[in-house]
Amino acid sequence: MPTDKRLRHQIDETLSFQTLLFSFNFFVSLPHHTNSIYLLLLLLCLWRFSLMAGLYSSKPTVSSSPSSSSSTSSSSYSRLFLLVTLLPLSLACLAFVLQWRGGLDDPVTRWSIDHHEFPGMVTTQEKRSLRRSVSDSGCVDLLGQSRAPSFPYFRNWKFDYDSDLKPRICITTSTSAGLEQTLPWIYFHKVIGVSTFYLFVEGKAASPNVSRVLETIPGVKVIHRTKELEEKQAKSRIWNETWLSSFFYKPCNYELFVKQSLNMEMAITMAQDAGMEWIIHLDTDELIHPSGTHEYSLRKLLGNISADVDIVIFPNYESSVERDDIREPFSEVSMFKKNYDHLLRDVYFGNYKDATRGNPNYFLTYGNGKAAARVQDHLRPNGAHRWHNYRKSPNEVKLEEAAVLHYTYPRFSDLTSRRDRCGCKPTKVDVKRCFMLEFDRAAFIIASTASSEEMLQWYREHVVWTDEKLKLKLLRKGILTRIYAPMVIIQELREAGVFSSVVIAAHMSLSNNPSTADSTSGITRESSEATGRRRVLEFHLDF
Repeated sequence: MPTDKRLRHQIDETLSFQTLLFSFNFFVSLPHHTNSIYLLLLLLCLWRFSLMAGLYSSKPTVSSSPSSSSSTSSSSYSRLFLLVTLLPLSLACLAFVLQWRGGLDDPVTRWSIDHHEFPGMVTTQEKRSLRRSVSDSGCVDLLGQSRAPSFPYFRNWKFDYDSDLKPRICITTSTSAGLEQTLPWIYFHKVIGVSTFYLFVEGKAASPNVSRVLETIPGVKVIHRTKELEEKQAKSRIWNETWLSSFFYKPCNYELFVKQSLNMEMAITMAQDAGMEWIIHLDTDELIHPSGTHEYSLRKLLGNISADVDIVIFPNYESSVERDDIREPFSEVSMFKKNYDHLLRDVYFGNYKDATRGNPNYFLTYGNGKAAARVQDHLRPNGAHRWHNYRKSPNEVKLEEAAVLHYTYPRFSDLTSRRDRCGCKPTKVDVKRCFMLEFDRAAFIIASTASSEEMLQWYREHVVWTDEKLKLKLLRKGILTRIYAPMVIIQELREAGVFSSVVIAAHMSLSNNPSTADSTSGITRESSEATGRRRVLEFHLDF
């Protein structure tokens, strides 16, 4: 049976060659301290392959004893099959043991020039050791506990760039928020490519302990609402705009809307002077979500926009909180309700009732998105959500994937904080004078008239998504969606110590300036309270 023997010969050679290939691939992926051990195994395999090849080449094609030859061949074939079966299994077990003990490196990271790790690759043990090393250093730590760059592939988070980012993008905002909200907001947008921020500050944001920290951040321009600013804005041509006249001289939301328009007008001038190419107006409870770009980059997104486009519209997604005890929305909220511009018509109208859950509208607050405008002559604000031009009708495009993530009433305390900022009477008539949106009006009345228990019950019914079946249904339909990128980026920024480094740097800068000694002592007291009780910055640090 020469043909059968030749067939078995080819099978044996194929199996041995496959074993050799597997052995070589495994060998090159092993760390150096295991190479010497496995080299012996590889040589043995090579010896077995050469021996077998020589044996077959020296065998006669015809045997004098058919039964004995058949038995011997069958036994050899069985042993060979056992060898080529056990060897890969043994190597796989060895690899598993080495990986379990942490002795097997990823060849990609080993051969990488800069040896950078990607988000989430830091182990729990490493995080604990980093936390212990920071706590032992005695440094003031407000917004994060480790200084190690666990998310370091963006220039080690130094953000030491100025003119090399193209296109140059700026964001303007009017805010009264504290550091616990503004620092994550600023640095998240730095990560995705924003280089300059114009912050018009009031309230807590204008306090010395907050504004002086913000002023130390490269690319951040802090503008206080001074008497000089108000006198300058009193001469603005905004006051001659008929489209805005119905908002003039009204309190609360209407007053904020006018201030935002005036501030946006000033920001346009500053952006032109600084050579910015794009400008975006954004609140500090909103994050740009540049979905659809390869690098999750706003620069890439706007850089690919046609040169004849003047305005880019980002439809807004609204946060859908799942708990009533959220403290840090950017790091704890992952579910959002998609804008109807990103939904099929049948899906939107077919699930409208389930999506509203008894609230006045599909979204709790606004639904017309935000816009980025190309910085050019005669550009003007067209309310807080749009831009326009005095000389032409701008060419607009609406993005099909990217969005603005609006964190709407994500904390239970937002009910009372909005109430405390407005002096309107909690009546259905007076709230119309103060608030534009039905949900804001209802929330203000509840926060002003109900007990704490009643407020919490109302909040759970109208804001918190507790019905698991409904959530699953709307997630499957595409009404709701999960977005984790901002959560991951901000958490890694915190763990890398970016936020705490900003506060410490501001603290050290003020300490070295004798003229600001009083302010320095104020920051020291605030830092000490935040470290001990975590109340000033209200950050939930969960490692």
